[in-house]
Amino acid sequence: MYDAFRRFSLRGVPRALPFRCAAGSREPNSMTPLQQSVDVIIERIPLVNRWASERWQPAAVEIAAHGEAGPSMRDEVPGRCDVEPLGSNGNLWRCKGFEIELHPTEAEGYFLNITSPDPRIFVMWRFFDDVGEPRARPVLVTVSYNEAARFMDGGEQVDGVPMLPAINEWIRAFVNVHYKPEPRRKARRNDPLAAEGAENGGPRRR
Repeated sequence: MYDAFRRFSLRGVPRALPFRCAAGSREPNSMTPLQQSVDVIIERIPLVNRWASERWQPAAVEIAAHGEAGPSMRDEVPGRCDVEPLGSNGNLWRCKGFEIELHPTEAEGYFLNITSPDPRIFVMWRFFDDVGEPRARPVLVTVSYNEAARFMDGGEQVDGVPMLPAINEWIRAFVNVHYKPEPRRKARRNDPLAAEGAENGGPRRR
C-alpha cells in the first residue's frame, strides 16, 4: 500500500551518507556515536474480521528531508513526535524527528544485520491513547540486530522494514572501522586415553 508514495519520498536521497557526530561532538572518535536523521512511516491496514478492525505497522524508514537533524526522539517524551498525514485515505503518517545512532559497542549487531540475506531497520513502537492519530507511534529506531532482540526480550513491539541502500553503505563503512571479530579459539580434542591414565594413577599423555 505504501509503495505508491515511495517515489515522492525518495527524491533527494544522497547516494552516500556522511558520518555526523552526536550533538556536542565536533570530531568522531572511537566511542562517539554517529547519527542519521530519519522519518518513520506508520501504516494502518483495515481488516474485516470479528477480532480486529485494523492492524498497525511501520511501513518504511526514510532519510529525513535534506538530511536535516532534528531533536532525537531518544530524548523526547515517547509518542510526542511531529506527524504528517500522507495520501488521501487516512491510513499513512510520516513521523519525524528520529535518529539512527551508530555506537561502537553495537558494532557486532550492525554486522549481523548487514550480512544477513535481508538487512532491516528495526522500529520499536507502541500504542498511545492520548496523542490523536496515529495512535501507533514509533519510539526508537535501530539497525542493531542485538539491540532489537533485547527490546523484544523485554516485551516491546519491534518490526523490521527494508533497509535503504544508502543506509546500508553508511553502516557498512562504520562496521569496517569498529567491528573486530573475536579470534576463534583452537578447540582441544578430548583424549580418552590420557583421562584413563590419570584415573589409574599413570601419567597423562602430553
